[in-house]
Amino acid sequence: MPDPVLIADHGAVRVVTVNRPDKLNALNRATLEALHAAFDAAAADEAVRAVVLTGAGAKAFVAGADIAEMSGLSPIQARDFSLVGQRLMRRMERMPKPVVAMVNGFALGGGLELAMCCHLRIAADSAKLGLPEVTLGLLPGFGGSQRLLRLVGRAAALEMTLTGAPVDAARALALGLVNRVVPAAELEAHTMELAATLAGNAPLAMRGILDAIHVGGECAIDDGLEYESAQFGLAFATEDAREGMAAFLERRKPAFNNR
Repeated sequence: MPDPVLIADHGAVRVVTVNRPDKLNALNRATLEALHAAFDAAAADEAVRAVVLTGAGAKAFVAGADIAEMSGLSPIQARDFSLVGQRLMRRMERMPKPVVAMVNGFALGGGLELAMCCHLRIAADSAKLGLPEVTLGLLPGFGGSQRLLRLVGRAAALEMTLTGAPVDAARALALGLVNRVVPAAELEAHTMELAATLAGNAPLAMRGILDAIHVGGECAIDDGLEYESAQFGLAFATEDAREGMAAFLERRKPAFNNR
């Protein structure tokens, strides 16, 4: 049986690929666990400065959770499956390195939930995104209702989840569900270019930004401002901050060393 997740490094960019193209990359429990292990490894590897997540094949990023596996679950087992997925999504969301979703096709159900956990999303113009769980008599279980609400607002989140109808890439861009839409043939090039740009930035500064924005999205603004000031101060303890400011003053490109 092939590995459900493939790993490939391109310089400081790690590409994580969900590898079940015959199932449109549907998420079963083994795939969720393999993804969790892959993101743990990426977080721990100092050579990795940015991560790209995508799906194998031309049809799907991830077309959802594995219905064949889910159909036999009891209510208690279903809750446990939901918690496994939510732990993965939370782990990805709190990654100390930027994660870019390369949405190369269908991102439905658990697939859209997976993409929404990434910090940035680039979609092919042929992509379709949605949460169709209601058409199965279900609702999102990996955090989709909560993250969609925060990304697109109450009205659009209710429309997408109550109808189950997917949106095309252009509509997803208008809603703020994705950051960029590019021609399908150019998706990999655009995504890897963005990831390489991120990988060239100061890693500790990016970690502070990711933390500050994540914390700020979950607390009152005064608490968020206090957290930002603390992160700003900590940045001045890093060699990278000194290098970045010196490079600016000397009109040269900085060389960041993650210290």
